[in-house]
Amino acid sequence: MTAAILTETKKPLQILDDLKIPELRSGQVLVKIHYAGLCHSQLMEAKGFRGEDHFLPHLLGHEAVGTVIKIGNKVKKVQAGDKVVLGWIKGQGLDEGGTIYESATLGNINSGPVTTFSNYSVVSENRVYKKPPFTGFKECILYGCALPTGAGIILNDINPKKNSDLVILGLGGVGLSALMAAKYKTPRSLIAIDVEETKLLLAKKLGATHVFSVNEPNLKKKIAKICFKEGADYVVEAAGKTSTIELGFSLLAPSSGELVFASHPQKGQKISIDPFELILGKKIRGSWGGSCNPDLDIPILDNLARDGALSLKELISREYNLSEINEAFRALEERTITRALIVMP
Repeated sequence: MTAAILTETKKPLQILDDLKIPELRSGQVLVKIHYAGLCHSQLMEAKGFRGEDHFLPHLLGHEAVGTVIKIGNKVKKVQAGDKVVLGWIKGQGLDEGGTIYESATLGNINSGPVTTFSNYSVVSENRVYKKPPFTGFKECILYGCALPTGAGIILNDINPKKNSDLVILGLGGVGLSALMAAKYKTPRSLIAIDVEETKLLLAKKLGATHVFSVNEPNLKKKIAKICFKEGADYVVEAAGKTSTIELGFSLLAPSSGELVFASHPQKGQKISIDPFELILGKKIRGSWGGSCNPDLDIPILDNLARDGALSLKELISREYNLSEINEAFRALEERTITRALIVMP
């Protein structure tokens, strides 16, 4: 088994091909991974920004597509030969927890309930979902994280009224997924904000009515003018910074605006907001994976993709071999890609 392993935070992942696949426990599934996705959460973890890592060395990754090779006792939702999506959001089935691989080079390698930076993975049943029928195999990596989180914020958490004014702040995989789902809900205005010009152009292509740099002068006044009131009805923050959460809160309409964020800033950082704005009626809350139930929501998202509401190919920027995964990490950190597709050997 070949895998990219985090041996030390702030260091490149180490590629090894000497891992031994353990025997399956009850509730576990062995999957041959074909493609995995790389998102900002893995970058934060590899950089040590999630806090002290007590499980080194360990595997990473939480979104992929593959083929079931073998199932453990009591597994009911999939069988050998099924094409499946792997993701971090808990679905139906048994939750068996993590596992341990053996390496002749490093000894024991820790792994959570789902990891995907390897050509095989032992995964808990509740992190495996059957591949939906319409979405292409490669694009199905997006069902493991970005799409259920971003689209779920719109469809499950907010469910905006028709002709609402929405702002999407941060145009990575989660933000662009939220933007496409928001367009489906026919808002009056759909405003996209980011620091990268290429992402703003993509947002315009995907349905944004207005796009702005986060550094745009008088941004708050310009958005209020677009909304014909003092701010937006809804803001989705997906940039992963405390400063953008604060900015998003400032862009809300005072009496009724709502900010929802799924981003996870660096451990220990705090946000600062004026409590008087809460008294006026502004709302702020987080979202855990877009309140998504993958087994129920992935088929819904697949139908939206089939009908043209979700342009999933636009979110995958580039393919990398597993041996090039550290290059993919650098590109993500430098914000030159939206989503990397990691091709397994």
